[in-house]
Amino acid sequence: MSNPLDIQPAEGYILPMTMDRTTLPIGVFDSGVGGLTVLKALRERLPNEDFLYLGDTARLPYGTKSPRSIARYALQCTQELVERGVKMLVIACNTASSVALPPLNEAYPDLVVVGVVRPGASAGCLATRTKRIAVLATEGTVRGGAYQDAIRELCPEMRITSLACPLFVALAEEGWTEGPIVEGVAARYLDPLFAELPENRPDVIVLGCTHFPVLAKAIAHVAGPGVAIIDSAATTAQEVVECLEDDGLRHPRNGAGSVQFLATDDPGRFARVAGIFLGYDLTPGDVTIIDL
Repeated sequence: MSNPLDIQPAEGYILPMTMDRTTLPIGVFDSGVGGLTVLKALRERLPNEDFLYLGDTARLPYGTKSPRSIARYALQCTQELVERGVKMLVIACNTASSVALPPLNEAYPDLVVVGVVRPGASAGCLATRTKRIAVLATEGTVRGGAYQDAIRELCPEMRITSLACPLFVALAEEGWTEGPIVEGVAARYLDPLFAELPENRPDVIVLGCTHFPVLAKAIAHVAGPGVAIIDSAATTAQEVVECLEDDGLRHPRNGAGSVQFLATDDPGRFARVAGIFLGYDLTPGDVTIIDL
């Protein structure tokens, strides 16, 4: 069955295979830098693996683009990573995960592809005791309804509140992750949610944007005790671990793996924000600029 967007990779392109795929890197892509929180979680869970990260910084944000454009961008990013040689793909972007999984799975049937939406939705469903979940995300992700659809598919009776928190993105990229300013913004977003009667309040918050995990402590402090915070980066990393083990693709080395960074624009800004999200410094020289 053809994908509904009818977008295909370059004509005649064949997914390269090796006799031993275990030593290939894991490909990760995002529209920009938010996916670096996913990369950090992946490296913490899989320190022996190599990673190839692509930030499509020239075309961010994806959330303002049409589904057809997002799918085309995702296929171009994937083709770049596959041509360089990867053993699996992680879509570290909520918008691309919600739109591009079907065409990617059809275009690259031999490539394991993991998105960030379903792992976060599944973890949220498992964590709630009251069947009340709040999803914090960008306006585009809330409008697209990807988390709502994924949660209801897993648990139709779930009560879901979706909340757009655009200022969280700016705070994360500025490195303002804790303190009274961050908690004040979080309270402005969350207070109406928790002003409900206790029986109507969510007991789970899903962080539905890859920028938001760096603000998790502040969000948890404002939400208060008894509210579980689901980090979609951590849940995605767990799914990647399971996929590698199921397919026998874990890297055999005992030592630490490496990361190569690719971007489509502005290596200086990429390196600056990467330092905030990854917890160690990068220089613009650590980022290879490519054209897609």
